Amino acid sequence: MKQIIKTLLLAGVTIFITFSLIKFPDQALEASIRGLNMWWEIVFPSLLPFFIISELLLAFGVVKFIGVLFEPIMRPLFNVPGVGSFGWILGMASGYPTGAKIAARLREDNQVSKVEAERLVSFTNATSPLFIFGAVSVGFFHDARIGILLATCHYVGNALVGICMRFYGKNESNSGKLPQSDDNKAVKALKEMHRTRIQDKRALGEIIGDAVVNSIKTLVMVGGFIVLFSVLIKLLFIVGITSIFTVVLQQGLSLLMLPAELALPLFSGMFEITIGADMISEIATDTLLPKAIIISFILGFNGFSIQAQVASILAQTDIRFRPYFFARFLHGIFASILTILLYKPLYLNKQAFEPGDIPVSQDITNNIWINTLELLKHAGPLITIVSLAITAVILYKRMNRKDAA
Repeated sequence: MKQIIKTLLLAGVTIFITFSLIKFPDQALEASIRGLNMWWEIVFPSLLPFFIISELLLAFGVVKFIGVLFEPIMRPLFNVPGVGSFGWILGMASGYPTGAKIAARLREDNQVSKVEAERLVSFTNATSPLFIFGAVSVGFFHDARIGILLATCHYVGNALVGICMRFYGKNESNSGKLPQSDDNKAVKALKEMHRTRIQDKRALGEIIGDAVVNSIKTLVMVGGFIVLFSVLIKLLFIVGITSIFTVVLQQGLSLLMLPAELALPLFSGMFEITIGADMISEIATDTLLPKAIIISFILGFNGFSIQAQVASILAQTDIRFRPYFFARFLHGIFASILTILLYKPLYLNKQAFEPGDIPVSQDITNNIWINTLELLKHAGPLITIVSLAITAVILYKRMNRKDAA
């Protein structure tokens, strides 16, 4: 019976989306183009180098090297092997869904157990500094200093999630610690790196080709989800479903003593972070604190668009999605509470204006984050097209080689 209900529900949602697309083709096309532009201008060129490098570092054993060195830190704090530090650091540097991809690859290589991979996914999918400082603080709020508050709350909250999730699945088996030897840490790390590289029998050219192809396949999937959710949000708004959920959220915000006007941006942000953050920045409030709280929550929650991308990556492994989904609520709550606690010391105390005013940065043109965003907007499409062309050539040559064999 449960499966029948699920089938009917999925079929009903798909039919609804289909008829909505037919009835509102212009609006759907506009939303689709917006999502596509975001993907090929910013997302693809900014994530591609991280994805390729992570594949190469895994193949060459560098991740195993890092794992040996960081085992004494990662195991007591997060109850994951030292290799998890690679996913954590790279996930913070490049943003989602890098953490999920690295956790999935570590699981495929059997460097982490199933439960360790689920712990790892829960706290390695963070928002990139480029988005927090460039898009949100400078791009939307025109105040680079709010980025310090948001970034601190986001990354500290993320670490707290990892510490909490260390108790998840504590009765299930772990991968175990690395075997002890008389060598010091550096020597042991070098030996593990060499052993990992030797075990990979692929030629150097094949390793690089696989890194490029696998990374671009993942990014094409990410682009599909961005476009899909961009259209879905637009359709929900047009047919009036958004207003129904907004009423419910208004009641919840009122109980938390937050402005009810933030309900619609919150709902939008729970689907797609960029849209929600932009809408929040345009709402007029007495102080910046309520808007900072809501943005911190949606940054920690990740948004259903990001969650769908992560779910798609995890579906290729035995890693369960539910722990990650629970951790997203936990991260949003932690980040919001930290925003309340740190708002005065990290933001108000740094300002030379009266509390409640939102300053416009006079130095936006010299801001490294906004300059990076502008560079991506100009060079991003070219990088995307060239990368897709290279991948097509690699796949074409491989197909010809298989046919010849």
